[in-house]
Amino acid sequence: MTRVKRGNVARKRRKKILKLAKGFRGSHSTIFRTANQQVMKALRNAYRDRRKRKRDFRRLWITRINAAARMHGLSYSKLIGNLKKVDIEINRKMLAQLAILDPDGFTKVLEIAAQAK
Repeated sequence: MTRVKRGNVARKRRKKILKLAKGFRGSHSTIFRTANQQVMKALRNAYRDRRKRKRDFRRLWITRINAAARMHGLSYSKLIGNLKKVDIEINRKMLAQLAILDPDGFTKVLEIAAQAK
């Protein structure tokens, strides 16, 4: 069998993984084998959590809208239902921002939604 000269392929591969592992604690950032495992785990978690972040923010916005709506005697589901009836297409992120930063504007939106009964 002929001899295979790999050149600098292995070193490049190891350096790439160790660069990704920078900032990990202990041997997770220095020893290639453990660093490789931790990098794979970190990338897997990052992939999963990019999708999870969208769900988490939606839950947060819904909670904020619900809290602000209940202060005015209206539940979240009733508010969203009434907004659909009145044909107001404002997303939950903007409703949550209104509820926090502009309570008067949010009250106006609630009044419009309350007329939809």
